[in-house]
Amino acid sequence: MSDAKQPPVFDTPLIDSHCHLDFPDFGEELDEVVARAGRAGISHMVTISTHLSRFEGVRAVAERYPNVFCTVGIHPHEAGTEKEVSADELVELTHHPKVVGIGETGLDFYYEHSPRDVQERQFRTHIEAARRTGLPLIVHTRDADTDTIRILEEEHGKGAFPGLIHCFSASRELAERMVGIGLYISFSGIVTFKKAEELRDVAKILPDDRILVETDSPYLAPVPRRGKRNEPAFTAFTAAKIAEVRGVSPADVARTTTANFKRLFAKAGAAIDADAA
Repeated sequence: MSDAKQPPVFDTPLIDSHCHLDFPDFGEELDEVVARAGRAGISHMVTISTHLSRFEGVRAVAERYPNVFCTVGIHPHEAGTEKEVSADELVELTHHPKVVGIGETGLDFYYEHSPRDVQERQFRTHIEAARRTGLPLIVHTRDADTDTIRILEEEHGKGAFPGLIHCFSASRELAERMVGIGLYISFSGIVTFKKAEELRDVAKILPDDRILVETDSPYLAPVPRRGKRNEPAFTAFTAAKIAEVRGVSPADVARTTTANFKRLFAKAGAAIDADAA
């Protein structure tokens, strides 16, 4: 592997706000994957729940590593096959000290692995859990901008809740509308792809205090590792591209996105600050 394909090392800590460390893609390599992230300057990671039926495995990964947190929720792909969850059930599972967010949840009308009405119903349930706990809602949206805006703005009208649009690849309108109700926008390796000019335009204009970075690993490895298995260390490639697009230093992006993460994921932020004290 050439040096160009090694992730840049960040002296200022970065946080991978969205990865899937419980997935079998990592298997017995997980210890080394987490160690490589640390060597690239990724101080913390959030491993994201996609199935409530597999939540114990997600939580176990977070319990295994001091610098890994987790979330609880059901991905829209699984909304039609997983047992429908209540807000009460989600809230109960957030009492664990490593659970710092709700989701991922949302709408996916590209694959439509689950009926749209079930996706929407479960999406609103997750929103209620985020509102009640104050933990951030992790939103997946694909080919569903109009309905995502409708639901999130309707629910915001019932009472504010924290959240972010993860792995952002949607329209500028969706980004601006979501920032308008206080949500954050998280960028993945997609922002490095050759044909992602419109996405880079969005990354350029968003307020400093509303951006995060992530991998969504094992998926969507950034250039120059595109097509390979993604992993948290590669957050560094995405952060470097964001810095280039915004005309700032990589250290500035690290400081900004880490501060934003700690503000949005306040439970995780408090734990990070307590460990550093």
